[in-house]
Amino acid sequence: MADLPPEPGATALRVAVDGPELAAPEVLAGAVAELLPARGRSAVVVPADGFYRPASLRLEHGRTDPDARYTDWLDAGALTREVLAPLGPGGSGRYLPQLWDLARDRAVRADRQPGPAGGVLLVPGALLQGIGLPFDVVVHLRVGPAARRRRTPTDQAWALPAFDRYDDEVDPVALADAVVLADHPDRPALVLGGRWS
Repeated sequence: MADLPPEPGATALRVAVDGPELAAPEVLAGAVAELLPARGRSAVVVPADGFYRPASLRLEHGRTDPDARYTDWLDAGALTREVLAPLGPGGSGRYLPQLWDLARDRAVRADRQPGPAGGVLLVPGALLQGIGLPFDVVVHLRVGPAARRRRTPTDQAWALPAFDRYDDEVDPVALADAVVLADHPDRPALVLGGRWS
């Protein structure tokens, strides 16, 4: 990724690190961000869950509704408006690092930050493809259905149908620019081009 230039006029290369929570996309995003400065690229990580909707909207149909998990948790408009557009072509170059504090369920009073000019923005999160977010590059951490069921704690199993639906309706593997096979977290495998069999 360090050799990919941003779009003409863009402030940063906008990279999604898309994967279920059990694949720890924020860990990969953080590791990449630490490596990039040595390769001449500055980087910033903005987790997608900082742009989740308030609990009153996110959990309107209950705390264990997989359809709501799939469609209602992420405020894609806010993520685009506050982060992706400002760091994209013709943007201001200043982004909001977080909009909503999930633990306190209230707005964060964060100041806008200067983006990594000519650098890389990494947005780790789940279910990021197929909803029109303007990423330049997408890395998908693929955990197959059987591995998801095996590795998901019992109290979180209610969300599994959301990820099955994501696989069926969006086909994130086919859309991604690169896929990391993450069924076994100790043995990830990178597949470029999002094509594998």
